[in-house]
Amino acid sequence: MNPNTPTARRRRLRVVAQVGVGVTLCALLNPLGAFAQRVGGVELIELSIAQAHEAMLSGTLTSRQLVEAYHERIEAFDKKGPAFNAIILVNPRALARADALDDALRRTGELSGPLHGIPFIVKDNYDTHDMPTTGGSASLEGAMAADDAYQVRAIREAGAIVLAKSNLAEFAFTAMETVGSMLPGWTFNPYQLNRVTAGSSGGTAAAVTANMGLVGLGSDTGNSIRGPSSHNALVGIRSTQGLTSRDGIMPLFAHRDIGGPMTRTVEDAVRIFDVIAGSDANDPVTAEADARRPGSYLEFLETDLEGVRIGVAGQIAYTETADPEILQRFSEAIRDLQSLGATIVRDFEIPDLRQLRRGLGCSRFRYDIDNYLAGIPDPPVHSLEEIEQSGRVYRTVMPAVRRFLSFEGTPETNEQCIRGRGNEQRLREAVRSAMAAHDVVALIYPTWNNPPRLVGDLTTPHGNNSPILSPPTGFPALTVPMGFVWDDRLPAGLQIYGDAWSEPTLIRIAYAYEQATHRRRPPNTAPALEGN
Repeated sequence: MNPNTPTARRRRLRVVAQVGVGVTLCALLNPLGAFAQRVGGVELIELSIAQAHEAMLSGTLTSRQLVEAYHERIEAFDKKGPAFNAIILVNPRALARADALDDALRRTGELSGPLHGIPFIVKDNYDTHDMPTTGGSASLEGAMAADDAYQVRAIREAGAIVLAKSNLAEFAFTAMETVGSMLPGWTFNPYQLNRVTAGSSGGTAAAVTANMGLVGLGSDTGNSIRGPSSHNALVGIRSTQGLTSRDGIMPLFAHRDIGGPMTRTVEDAVRIFDVIAGSDANDPVTAEADARRPGSYLEFLETDLEGVRIGVAGQIAYTETADPEILQRFSEAIRDLQSLGATIVRDFEIPDLRQLRRGLGCSRFRYDIDNYLAGIPDPPVHSLEEIEQSGRVYRTVMPAVRRFLSFEGTPETNEQCIRGRGNEQRLREAVRSAMAAHDVVALIYPTWNNPPRLVGDLTTPHGNNSPILSPPTGFPALTVPMGFVWDDRLPAGLQIYGDAWSEPTLIRIAYAYEQATHRRRPPNTAPALEGN
């Protein structure tokens, strides 16, 4: 159904009252039945890829029905109360794409690919040939890429539908919140509307957790897939640097940028990962990817962890400002992993970690964004300098824009970058040495040591652990829901980290843990719509 029709507008939410930023959600708890929303022959809330495909093949669900249902939910929850403010632009061609896929299925009796008819929320720093790509900045309003980003093209070729472009922290600058100039105001956390989604992929996170799309794509330079996933009870995967292509993803620091899935289940994340992982001629760092990846990562969806040795990264988890309830969930996760057969190594330590983490930066955004803009046909601005001169960035973003203008030379010649590469190599060697010494195949720690902050709070302990190991080493990490804290209202995530190309092991651990615990639940602010 078109969300602008009179029938759609007459639908009313099963919510007690419109919720404002400063109101807690304790009074809005709904009975379990409030989440029952049938579309065609399936339950829409928490729908998985496999469930959608089963229904499509049986003839009880169409792609059009899915797109229409998500359109209605975007209109109801994102644009009206509670107004998550997660979606920049709904794809006007999504229904036509759904109709074409439905026609193909009726003719052939077969799905067109592993993501046939699946509506995606795509972060608005991924190039899309048919929609603008703004990086969340009004300075790039209307900017149209010549073609799709590699990952967007891959999911479309696999049958996916780009449903909408999502909000992000402007230019992906911050992990702390999702706010920018293209979509004014913050993106709010659906679990409690006075809390942040983290950044920078907060729009994708809010949309997927609130069931306004089936799955999503985000990007991660330091935190930005895993942090918002943790704050929104989602699964997020940051791959080994070089396993997934960066082509067509607006860069922050290209040497650390990664694109990847954000989903409600491990299995859905893996189904997407199967499609986007691999070598791409347009991104030279992926040259080894095809040789390094298995036939399918779905092979590693196992529930037995017998013989798997996992190190507890206590240096990361047990800090002075870590929230006690987060640490309680972490202790429970350790016990859960043990019950699945894993051997937990509690005395794991990386010698001199604090010292090794110094001097890892390479603030190359000016170099990278200027090169990116050079590839955009008729861009509204041509350089970081013109972005600054335009004044069309959010007030808290402008100081960072000006700082990045000071970058000189290239990443190969800049002294900060040269030192950073050397320091990153020393950290990689130290991590590998420590993992070998303790004979562990993965490390675990809370994705954040503290729950989501209040909107506007940038001073209390944030506890963001995602930048510590994965980006500077180039090694993979993923996050999986670990439960809830603070009166069972705010999500927490478990991060699982390993050596380069160890995605099969990380996926195995995450899936086993998820299937044994089922820590995720949908937010109470986005229940079923009446009339479904």
